Amino acid sequence: MSLGRRRFVGLVLAIALLTTLLLVSLAVGSKIIPLSGVVDALVHGDIQGDAYVIWDMRIPRTFVGVVVGVAIGAAGALIQALTRNPLADPGILGVNAGAAFFVTLGVAVFGVSSIQGYVWFAFAGAFVVTVAVYLIGSAGRARADPIQLTLAGVALGAVLGGIVTAMVLLDPLTFDQMRNWNAGSIVNRGWDVALPVVPFLVVGLGLAACATPALNSIALGDDFARSLGTNVMLTRVVVVTAVTLLAGGATAVAGPIGFVGLMVPHIARWVVGPDQRWILAYTALLAPSLVLAADIVGRVLIRPAEFPVGIVTACIGAPVLIVLVRRKKVSGL
Repeated sequence: MSLGRRRFVGLVLAIALLTTLLLVSLAVGSKIIPLSGVVDALVHGDIQGDAYVIWDMRIPRTFVGVVVGVAIGAAGALIQALTRNPLADPGILGVNAGAAFFVTLGVAVFGVSSIQGYVWFAFAGAFVVTVAVYLIGSAGRARADPIQLTLAGVALGAVLGGIVTAMVLLDPLTFDQMRNWNAGSIVNRGWDVALPVVPFLVVGLGLAACATPALNSIALGDDFARSLGTNVMLTRVVVVTAVTLLAGGATAVAGPIGFVGLMVPHIARWVVGPDQRWILAYTALLAPSLVLAADIVGRVLIRPAEFPVGIVTACIGAPVLIVLVRRKKVSGL
């Protein structure tokens, strides 16, 4: 099968998968609602009985899962392309940990308790850690070294994660509301949580789309990219800004969710090749599918209780990370 045909078939399958998971997400929970009931509620717009559960609880939660998945996946694809590091994602490079650390500081020091306050601290943390990891990984070099980037991200993430845990243990009453958030969860996330962050995520996706052609050039080397007229420094600034908005916004809404930004760009790359424009498009479809699938599994395993999304993605992502490390030639950029 030719590359163009494979891209088209894969795109159709990705859209069908996301559509199916959207419907299943509306049907599955502590109470299973038949798909016919879901479709009837969506078509007629009733807000009684099962339809009330769908419109008031499951549609907002599903929407949050979609926007968080798109944001985390796109951030992972951008980081992998910019650093040329196949093991990069917002979790492994410490971006999520930085956002979580700053949110924790906001709660502990400034008494922040709303998403409108969380989001600014999450953006600040994502930006600071992204820049810090990149500077450490590229210290003394023209281009960031993938191994040093990974080591710097893991080290910073571990330190910040330990500090967050210590702060939570020292003042459990203050941080009781953050327990599910720290695990990475979309439970009880409604329109009031998601809508304030959506504009930032839209801007981040717009910047990501604008940067993808330049990232294709940078993949061939900075000098070659400059010879093609690419402004390498501007591209890096745009990508760092996009990652800050996407990873920071997603973390503010759902907490730190790992491995989504690592796994999905690899899957997209295996299907569509190295073109960052196609990788970003596929990631925008497959990442929310993974988040929704993890959320559905979390609802079913210990029903009526639930596993947070972050725990399910970690259980899936750890084995995938091992596979990616062992298949270096396939995963390399």
